[in-house]
Amino acid sequence: EVQLQASGGGLVQTGGSLRLSCVASGFSFDGYSIGWFRQAPGKEREGVACISSSYGKFYYVDSMKGRFTISSDNAEKTVYLQMDNLKPEDTAVYYCAATSWDRMCMYRGGVLDGGMNFWGKGTQVTVSS
Repeated sequence: EVQLQASGGGLVQTGGSLRLSCVASGFSFDGYSIGWFRQAPGKEREGVACISSSYGKFYYVDSMKGRFTISSDNAEKTVYLQMDNLKPEDTAVYYCAATSWDRMCMYRGGVLDGGMNFWGKGTQVTVSS
């Protein structure tokens, strides 16, 4: 059974950092795409970053580039999202998701979101001003 467990959220001040972790079980990272998404109150869920076993790392929102870094530890079956210089607009519930197609990260928006087959429960990130 595929399971994803996200953790690491919390309350942080503007300019602070958090590292989210997504621990996976029930599948090997080979051939998979694993992504981070977020959903702010009253907004649609959006892709944040994605890592593909074959095609590398992808980032989807310009405002996050240079502040957010996705990485993985295959031995620990964990994907991380390092978030630096956090801003109040980063406040959201963050989710990790996965699919058994290593090209999925190349897509965006609804295709990326709809293409993820497995979702973990979210972790709340709140950035105070």
